[in-house]
Amino acid sequence: MHPLLTHLRALAAWLLAWLLAGLALAGLLQALALAPLAWALPWTVPLCGVLAFVLLATYYPCRSRPFGAISWAAALGYRASLVLTLAAVMTALAAGWDAAGGLFGHPGGWVGLNPRGLALLAAGLLALLALSVLAHDLLIAFQRAQAAGEREAQARLLARDMELQLLRLQIDPHFLFNSLNSISALTHLDPAAARAMAIDLAQFFRRTLDLAGRERIRLEDELGLLTHYLAIEKQRLGDKLATAMDAAPDCLDALLPPLTLQPLVENALKHGLRPLDGGGLLRVQALARDGWLHLAVRNPVPATPAREAGLGLGLRNLRERLTAQYHGRARMQWGATPEGFAVDIILPLETPP
Repeated sequence: MHPLLTHLRALAAWLLAWLLAGLALAGLLQALALAPLAWALPWTVPLCGVLAFVLLATYYPCRSRPFGAISWAAALGYRASLVLTLAAVMTALAAGWDAAGGLFGHPGGWVGLNPRGLALLAAGLLALLALSVLAHDLLIAFQRAQAAGEREAQARLLARDMELQLLRLQIDPHFLFNSLNSISALTHLDPAAARAMAIDLAQFFRRTLDLAGRERIRLEDELGLLTHYLAIEKQRLGDKLATAMDAAPDCLDALLPPLTLQPLVENALKHGLRPLDGGGLLRVQALARDGWLHLAVRNPVPATPAREAGLGLGLRNLRERLTAQYHGRARMQWGATPEGFAVDIILPLETPP
């Protein structure tokens, strides 16, 4: 909606300005001895009222095809045709309304427009409409810049929220307790495995702290974090957990927000593999194609999955985070598959400079 239409005072001021313009134009016609004031007013005031709304209406065509969304040549051509069409319509309306003066006892019309007067009127309308289109393009550019700033601020807030979630994960008593308990049990049964698990746990937290402060990380770094996380879970779940990471070499340098895949893997273990008696295969896939980075996490799920509060909250939060950071260019979807459950993400393919 046009900004003026949402502010009654501004709209009233706009209409008042055009009412005064109609009065001034009628006074000018009288001063030039072209028409008496009493005849000029019924012609100028209604036309200025219609023109006030026509000028506002140019906002919507400009917004539908803004500069940047289409080529400059197409945008300029579209605006030129818009101005010419509206100017022709308004000129015809002015001529028709002038002729309608004959219905009110003025055989020559309200002001008696002649060809020269029509040409001057058309030129004035063209100038006003061109200025209106230019003003609305500037307004739309400002609105887009403001919206981009708001999206950037939202992305920063989401990133900050993710950092807080990372901090909570770092001190999550369940994760720490289960991991340390497993290490303690392995100390007597398999000291080498206990040492390996302790190293993986330390590496996982160290990488988490390092990645949390970055805006973008390489896919290879994200997969490295997953390697340590899954190694810890493998010690706890044993043969129940089988993993496969299929990442094409040409996408390892692709950039993505930190901890894009880790929460998905955590959800896959929590809601899919752990409740299954026989466990299953957790697959992480990544490939680059046609300028896009395709990511997928697939896992089996119980036949009757538990209805847990907030089950999809993490997925929705991640989708909102990606939408904010990529300005709507990222896509994320999830749902059941014949093999279980899958989450698919498509991001613009970006690499370090």
